[in-house]
Amino acid sequence: MNEHWRQDPRLQGMNSQKLKYLADLAAQVEKTPKNKLLPLFMSISAGSSQMDFSDSETDLLVSILTADMSKEEKKKLDTLRMLSRKLGKKR
Repeated sequence: MNEHWRQDPRLQGMNSQKLKYLADLAAQVEKTPKNKLLPLFMSISAGSSQMDFSDSETDLLVSILTADMSKEEKKKLDTLRMLSRKLGKKR
């Protein structure tokens, strides 16, 4: 992942704490081998986060963090996100 995501204009209105969280997450993604990214995203979404992101913020973050993923990897992640949302609604 390169640093171009930081210039994404959609981030301008985001809370500075959320931007720091995103930068930390991006650094973690950068260090993670490609074949371990899906498990990383799932562990992040399953864990308790100190930040609450709106659906639109989450969509933005995912689009930025997955920019370098293949179409197949993105499709898998989208499927997992959909399942996660459905399971979250059952609580």
